[in-house]
Amino acid sequence: MLTFCGIDYCSMDSNGRVKLSPKFLEDFTSKGVDVVLHCLPEGAVAVYPEETYLRIRQERELTENRAAGSFVGRQMLRRSGAWSQSERITAQGRITLPQAFREHGGFGTGSQKMVVVGVEIGVELWTPERWEAERRRMEEHDMVKRDQEMQADLSF
Repeated sequence: MLTFCGIDYCSMDSNGRVKLSPKFLEDFTSKGVDVVLHCLPEGAVAVYPEETYLRIRQERELTENRAAGSFVGRQMLRRSGAWSQSERITAQGRITLPQAFREHGGFGTGSQKMVVVGVEIGVELWTPERWEAERRRMEEHDMVKRDQEMQADLSF
């Protein structure tokens, strides 16, 4: 069974609470109710099952010595630490986004419509405008790759 696939829509209330759709809620609760919120550089907020986030962190883990001696290593740890936070899905199927995460995602104040994008390992929360811009960038990128592949194929 595919998990965390598809696109859905939800709303965030004025307190930053987001009610997940039954489909995505089922995907999360099959892995537990503990999740990690993570601000992405693209301007979205990712929501990962905690076990998934911990595996991602282990794969790019820096040793303490390497982090202490590396500007880039410290910067990676700083970004991950500052822009990640544990959260728990409530019995009502909600998660709460901290104010800083709402600002990062461009959600503003008051009730907001969100696009929930399944990314196979979790979901991403986008404003409709940012999601549309990201979708266009992905399509343009795919077209460039297609053209390059076709050109390379014709060169033989």
